[in-house]
Amino acid sequence: MIRLNTPITNDNIKELKVGEKVLISGTIFTARDQAHARLINEPNPAFDLNGSIIFYVGPTPKREGFAIGASGPTSSYRMDKLAVPLMEQGLKVMIGKGNRSEEFRLEMIKNNAVYLIATGGAGALLSSKILKSKLIMYEDLGAEAVYELEVKDFPCFVAYDVYGDSIFKGNQ
Repeated sequence: MIRLNTPITNDNIKELKVGEKVLISGTIFTARDQAHARLINEPNPAFDLNGSIIFYVGPTPKREGFAIGASGPTSSYRMDKLAVPLMEQGLKVMIGKGNRSEEFRLEMIKNNAVYLIATGGAGALLSSKILKSKLIMYEDLGAEAVYELEVKDFPCFVAYDVYGDSIFKGNQ
């Protein structure tokens, strides 16, 4: 198991190998396809992409006693082309669920980034690892807006690493 604290460095990326469990603590951001499209064209986003983590999620409304509602990962393939310009601006880690395209995987390696998966169907468990949630961009997108999350021991697994390995090999 590897513990990561944000922001993520190139050395952190080199530590991560397919199949390893990762616990993330620090600040991560939410964004899905509509937010990605806007971030690509945003000259000064409300957060620094360099060394950042984006979690592909559309959380449910906040529940009493929690910082956020259920926060399960969404299918990641929709962000494949949209993630490339963000990686070129320093995005280091993407968290979602499901396989990605070969084109994405090669761009990820080129940009020294990794793709992690969170367990689908475990949105309540994942939300318990989120200590704070703050809307920071694109309120009009509702649950798909960009949120800044403070997490502690947020559980993921390395799906693609910078060495070209994939947790999905044999399933393609």
